[in-house]
Amino acid sequence: MIKIVLIRHSKTEGNLHKRYIGKTDEELSQEGIKLIENKKFPKVQVVYSSPMNRCIETSKLIYKDINPIIYDDLSECDFGDFENKNYEDLKDNIYYQKWIDSNGTIAFPNGEKHEDFKLRCVRAFDEVVDNIIECKFNLAAMVVHGGTIMAILEKYSYPHKDFYHWQTGNCCGYSIEIDEKLWKVKEKKVKVLSEI
Repeated sequence: MIKIVLIRHSKTEGNLHKRYIGKTDEELSQEGIKLIENKKFPKVQVVYSSPMNRCIETSKLIYKDINPIIYDDLSECDFGDFENKNYEDLKDNIYYQKWIDSNGTIAFPNGEKHEDFKLRCVRAFDEVVDNIIECKFNLAAMVVHGGTIMAILEKYSYPHKDFYHWQTGNCCGYSIEIDEKLWKVKEKKVKVLSEI
């Protein structure tokens, strides 16, 4: 069995102001750094990360002796016209209201389509798991984004739960388990062991 810890990056300034931060490449805030220092994380053999600064910084603060392996497609969604804005900025925007009314399923104006984002994250996760199996690791971490975790677990959680069920806070996430023998024969399922 392979155990993987899915960790959402720690807090950035944008997170503190409840902004939609996707392609904006923020660093961690001081509060985000302190949050990491006050938590314990499972030991792992290898770390995979989104290319965004907030994920790489989180990874290096948690797993000081492990250089993360970067996967570009683990990046957060491109929020388009909503990028770096919060509810107060957008509450009178007709396109934002349409997005809310769709339960977040329609494309962001000038941004990424929800389904394209999820497919990208799942494809990257598949590549990571294949790499873990090939390298014979059994304890891994992925330091990524909330949306990335939600996309992965919506696809592979068993029993199945939808996208928004898997929302998690900064510096939090899930410990999951994969049976590599089943994975190799394309029976891809993820057992969620616990929240972290």
